[in-house]
Amino acid sequence: MSESPLHHPILKQSFAAIDREIGSHHFTPAEYAIVRRIIHSTADFEFKHLLRFSPSAIDSAIAALQAQTPIVVDVSMVAQGIGSMVQKTFGNPVMAAIDRAPKALPGKTRTETGLLDCWREFPQAVYVIGNAPTALLALCEQMAQAEIKPPIVIGAPVGFIAVVESKAALADISVPQIRVEGRKGGSPVAAAIVNALLVLAWEQTSLKL
Repeated sequence: MSESPLHHPILKQSFAAIDREIGSHHFTPAEYAIVRRIIHSTADFEFKHLLRFSPSAIDSAIAALQAQTPIVVDVSMVAQGIGSMVQKTFGNPVMAAIDRAPKALPGKTRTETGLLDCWREFPQAVYVIGNAPTALLALCEQMAQAEIKPPIVIGAPVGFIAVVESKAALADISVPQIRVEGRKGGSPVAAAIVNALLVLAWEQTSLKL
């Protein structure tokens, strides 16, 4: 593979500014690459204190992305946020759960309905939740009963209703995960995590050539 222009010069300048301002931390280099990209996307240094990485989560995510594992996201904004980087790197299929549900099932949201549909077809996909806590709760319910779990779950819904509860449900499941604690999160945050993982996966692949 030839070197890909994954780091625009302005992005490098922004990263340098973040490096100067972030202060001391205990992240590994790979974890810090993710934290830094989130801060770049949000201009919010509080994410330094909100990110949680389960053991082997990054390695599991990198292996899955390199294998062109499908990526299931909850909403279209996350799909749009990762589309360019996916195409520059491994070309993984990307599907938004909400697009799989023209209408919601009784008692469920459209995103939750679409997530359940994606799970039936792609239980071993990379799962990325950046908006809808109902989708994350539905995913956690399915994973709790499954023998084989996804290679990585990114849990970053945002808001006030069921958000903290959905993240707590994810924390209780033994699955590789990257999680944003508290109420904060959102589509830009989820997309930033995936894009950072794609860059890490691409750089690791390039080193092997």
